[in-house]
Amino acid sequence: MSNGLAPTPAGKKRPTWVVGGATIICFVVLLYVVEAWDALHHQELDADGIRPWTVDGLWGILWAPLLHANWEHLNGNAGFALVLGFLMTLIGMGRFVYATAIVWVLGGFGTWLIGNVGSSYETTHIGASGLIFGWLTFLVVFGFFTRHAWQIVVGVVVLFLYGGVLWGALPGTFGVSWQGHLCGGIAGVLAAYVVSGPERKARAKRPVGTAPRLSS
Repeated sequence: MSNGLAPTPAGKKRPTWVVGGATIICFVVLLYVVEAWDALHHQELDADGIRPWTVDGLWGILWAPLLHANWEHLNGNAGFALVLGFLMTLIGMGRFVYATAIVWVLGGFGTWLIGNVGSSYETTHIGASGLIFGWLTFLVVFGFFTRHAWQIVVGVVVLFLYGGVLWGALPGTFGVSWQGHLCGGIAGVLAAYVVSGPERKARAKRPVGTAPRLSS
């Protein structure tokens, strides 16, 4: 009779929620690291945000979600980023990255286009709130595109808990980038439509008269 250790299954994947949670925590930690560096250097990075209708300001599309005006600004976004970002990862890491890229780039470009609307001076847009608005609207509508029951439930719950935040996409509070919120929100809906492509195509291939089916 011999004793031995059972071999560990090769290539065993960690659960999506573990990978997603770690990813979002690392992202939020990155935001705090960037803000700490910026605070030590008199917020000089804030000038690298989105400056509408300037060539240099286009680079801000890449950096703006990582930059914040101060600790209060960052703290106001961090909680939303943790919750909504984590829920986004539950659709799958590949889809999460794809959807986030769409929101990041299209939302940022939209902000570059309309960022000076309603202002009598040139503006610079920074903060993760545009990305957060994109995640929010994505989660609200994604389930209705895929027809997956649990994603519809998530969308309804998110709308109930955070729907009031969407008012921030309207002009109002001075110093708040409603343009970034609006463009991020629109980009989130577009991302949900694009990312739900496989489910929509599968429904389109079903024979006419086949009853739609919700899956969990």
